[in-house]
Amino acid sequence: MNLSVRQIRYLLEVAKQGSIQGASTALSISQSSILAAIGLAEAEIGTKLFDRRPSRGVTTTPTGERFLAAARAFASAETEFDREVEALTRRAPSAIRIACFEPFGAMFMPEVLRRFVERVGPVEIELFEGDQVQLRDWLESGSVDLIVTYEIGPSFGSEITRICRIPLHAVLPADDPFDAPAISIAQLAERPLVLLDLRLTSNYLLTQFASLPRRPQVTFRTRSYETVRAAVASGFGASILNMRPLMRGLSTEPGLKRLPLTDDLAAPALIIADIYGRQKPSFVKGLTETMRRFFADLGPHRFAVTLPEREAGLMVP
Repeated sequence: MNLSVRQIRYLLEVAKQGSIQGASTALSISQSSILAAIGLAEAEIGTKLFDRRPSRGVTTTPTGERFLAAARAFASAETEFDREVEALTRRAPSAIRIACFEPFGAMFMPEVLRRFVERVGPVEIELFEGDQVQLRDWLESGSVDLIVTYEIGPSFGSEITRICRIPLHAVLPADDPFDAPAISIAQLAERPLVLLDLRLTSNYLLTQFASLPRRPQVTFRTRSYETVRAAVASGFGASILNMRPLMRGLSTEPGLKRLPLTDDLAAPALIIADIYGRQKPSFVKGLTETMRRFFADLGPHRFAVTLPEREAGLMVP
């Protein structure tokens, strides 16, 4: 085809944004450039890729869906090629694009990335934060080099590295009368629930109460981990979470108390998934090792973080 790589990325952005105007804004280019790319692609294929509806954006045709699936694979391969070539001349590329589960951005990613930069030298880091579905889409499209998330929800491919397992714990207001070193799911269900309401995450958290005759009443929903903490401290109810704040300056939590759960619940793995498969460049290996060391240094006494066991795909000493 006569389409350039850049024009193919224009088409992927149109599908992602659902409109030509949205793609134009996201890419900071003119709408005429995007229309030209669509026209060229449709002329090459001989049929429409998008149905354009005034004031309602665009929808992808069945042919367009097949074209975009091939375009995503092509964009991912082009990104991998660029990274491999750059890896031949330097230990790390000049810029790295990383995506993480949204709450991780404030919890620990800056600290891990600071350690990584100290290890490899100056590098520009672009950090994307989103829910599980967004992370999968960014990875599949080649928009990012790797993602850091929980191993729940959509599949992120077979080439993942498990860092450690993060068990659930309860978050209660500091003045909650419960006075014991640990709490059960049933006891937690007696309290109003403040829910971290990210896609797939909310269903995962509510599923933990599925076997109980009484489920908690959700009184507060939010996409923000920080707002969950504030809502619990303000008395809206209790919450159930996996990660606790790990960065310096975020560990002091007035108005809250965190308790381990007495129930034997499966702990999801914290994972890194990348676009490189088995041929991982050195910067991916370096970041993986940096993150593994970060969580290992926390120690087993932190009930919200367990040290990894030997399991498939896990790097251990």
